[in-house]
Amino acid sequence: MLRLAILFLSLGTFTSCKSEEPVKPAINMNDFVVPPPKEYTFATTPFWADEFEKEGLPDASKWSYDVGNSGWGNNELQNYTNANIKNAHIENGILTIEAIKETAGSSAYTSARIVTKGKNDFLYGRIEARAKIPAGRGNWPAIWMLASQSDYGTQYWPDNGEIDILEHVGYNPGVIHASVHTKAYNHIINTQKTATTVLENWDTEFHKFRVDWTPDYIRAFIDDKQYFEFKNPKGGWEQWPFDKKQHILMNLAIGGNWGGQKGVDDTIFPNKFQIDYIRVYALNP
Repeated sequence: MLRLAILFLSLGTFTSCKSEEPVKPAINMNDFVVPPPKEYTFATTPFWADEFEKEGLPDASKWSYDVGNSGWGNNELQNYTNANIKNAHIENGILTIEAIKETAGSSAYTSARIVTKGKNDFLYGRIEARAKIPAGRGNWPAIWMLASQSDYGTQYWPDNGEIDILEHVGYNPGVIHASVHTKAYNHIINTQKTATTVLENWDTEFHKFRVDWTPDYIRAFIDDKQYFEFKNPKGGWEQWPFDKKQHILMNLAIGGNWGGQKGVDDTIFPNKFQIDYIRVYALNP
């Protein structure tokens, strides 16, 4: 009995000591805050720009031409010409890319597609252009970007990515598109990442079209108002090939799988896509 009394006394003492320890508060998950993604900033002065101040053809030190009437993967109808001042010319500080109804080889239209490949290839940045979009059923103006090399996959496109800063199809007036295309996300398999917005005075006034391209996201803006974002899924190059250099393209296509869905109105020609400037700002460290 004495031993049992001592045992109960010891247990009571142990329990008493245990109860005197401070109780740790439970974690309230409502108080747990996920840190926001990094917000990037950009230089205030562009490292590359074209203000289109010198009249005549586009500056050959900044622009080259994609040439021909191959259909450009979209069954387009135009023949892109090489340094033809009728299709690409600067006057009064404005670059005009002009589509003309005229026979060129097997094509019924000529136009221009100017590119910075080999002259301004860059990784990340803020790309900003002030432009006025042409009206007309059957036209398809665009300012966009493609990879300057083929680092991923077995196909240059879509494996190496495309960033669309501005697209507009004439049969859908005033609806502006921004998109990205990759192996995992592209219009061929109906998985492209895209957004649209409706723009007033789209064919009578100049507007500012912009893309912010960073390691973590791509965002599109019109007149500094954001309407599109694609976040880096961190799932490999098939989803995000945008860690390699790209270059800028500007063109006015006619017809094609998308632009020509409602046919082409031949009364719209000559059709003019006008750009006041294009500037590229570096991503800050």
